[in-house]
Amino acid sequence: MSISVSQTTNHLPEPVARVAGLMSTYPGAWALCGGWAVDAWLGRLTREHVDTDIVIFLDDHRAFFEHMAGWQMVAHDTTVDGGTGDPWNGRPLSLPAHIHARFPVAGEQLPDRVDNAAGQGFGLDVQFNERSGDDWLLSREPRVAMPLQRAVGQSGWGLPTLVPEVLLFYKASGRHVRRRDELDFLALLPHLTDEQRDWLRNAISLVGHPWLTQLS
Repeated sequence: MSISVSQTTNHLPEPVARVAGLMSTYPGAWALCGGWAVDAWLGRLTREHVDTDIVIFLDDHRAFFEHMAGWQMVAHDTTVDGGTGDPWNGRPLSLPAHIHARFPVAGEQLPDRVDNAAGQGFGLDVQFNERSGDDWLLSREPRVAMPLQRAVGQSGWGLPTLVPEVLLFYKASGRHVRRRDELDFLALLPHLTDEQRDWLRNAISLVGHPWLTQLS
């Protein structure tokens, strides 16, 4: 998918606008995350995106499942032995968990198992997180948390969006430094406030990451 910079500065990019419309009637809390969230904070296209990422809370999973009636969804979590290609039927998920979703094409039958949903038109990637009281629990072990009201802000696109330091913490929490995560880090780094840099440095120091030297 190719999207010009002028499109992103004048109005919402089409993939984000589609998701924003979908979530406008969702009764629970949600936020834009992933690469599009970086662009939302910067107000410009920084790289190509293969899908649109949002985050919701694990304890809202049933409300989200009902909200997505008619969509095809494939669950990815730790409870399915031998893989994560099974269609999601609304069952409770075990963290870490996310689902790939797409609106079905007319006349198309979803197979019993989808091993590579990201490569089959599933353009919505839904990440599940958890909350504890008034905190967003970003990591259980080591424990990293942030007040809910601080973890999500209103970006220039008018959408609830994970704040930059939380976005980068999640990107730093993966097993490997992916090229797209490195690009997102370099794009956001010059725009972080001292407070955001300090929080991110302290948070990722608990897990260790090459970005620590650049945040010092």
